[in-house]
Amino acid sequence: MKEVKIEICIRSLQYEELNETDRKLIDMAKEATHRSYVPYSHFSVGAAALLENGKIITGTNQENAAYPSGICAERTTLFYANSEYPDQAVDTLAIAARSQSGYLDRPIPPCGACRQVLLETEQRYGKPMRILLYSKNEIYLVNGTKDLLPLSFGGEFLD
Repeated sequence: MKEVKIEICIRSLQYEELNETDRKLIDMAKEATHRSYVPYSHFSVGAAALLENGKIITGTNQENAAYPSGICAERTTLFYANSEYPDQAVDTLAIAARSQSGYLDRPIPPCGACRQVLLETEQRYGKPMRILLYSKNEIYLVNGTKDLLPLSFGGEFLD
């Protein structure tokens, strides 16, 4: 038997350690949580994507009584960015979440479906996107989706 070891590196930072652009993205993702439509879970997620052309796109999670019909903030944001600016790669994606009691104590990771969309977005443009995962105690900086989804499935398996 052979053992395969996969290592990833995620940085833990404080808000003050971020550059001005990353702080702005975090702030916009936090602000976006206030536009979420979450009448059932009361769990608001916001995302902000910085595109290569400098535009920033935000999105929120949107719920429906038939839960599978809702959509996460990450997918809302990336689908809108890819639809409106199809020739612009996403440089950085910031994600923030809050419950009824406030912003979370730990950084929130994207769900599996969102991780796949992040991966496909990176593959579409041929470059990784930086990912900022916000919490009130620390912010994780991830250098690309492969660090969130190390054994990923992509279009290369369909050839």
